[in-house]
Amino acid sequence: QVQLVESGGGLVQPGGSLRLSCVASGRIFSINGMGWYRQAPGKQRELVAATAYGSSSNYADSVKGRFTISRDNAKNLVYLQMNSLKPEDTAVYYCNAVGIRTETDLIMNLWGQGTQVTVSS
Repeated sequence: QVQLVESGGGLVQPGGSLRLSCVASGRIFSINGMGWYRQAPGKQRELVAATAYGSSSNYADSVKGRFTISRDNAKNLVYLQMNSLKPEDTAVYYCNAVGIRTETDLIMNLWGQGTQVTVSS
């Protein structure tokens, strides 16, 4: 069974940094795209950053220049380095993977359980 497990969330002061990690576990051959979304209370889930094979990474305008997404394809890991955090970055952050090829299946879309990021003084 394929799962996405996030880690690295927590409480940080404005201007601080956090690094989120997400690992895809299971008998995986390849993953096309991986990314991060977030959902703040009372708001819709929104794309933060995403990366895919053969494509450049894309970011929400609100995080450009502050957040960096990176992948370790050999380990099925994706990271989100978040710098200069602002209170408006407070949200539950979800890892997402698309096009997961296993021994027997092609999983089109998979979500992690989410990790809370709170930016507050």
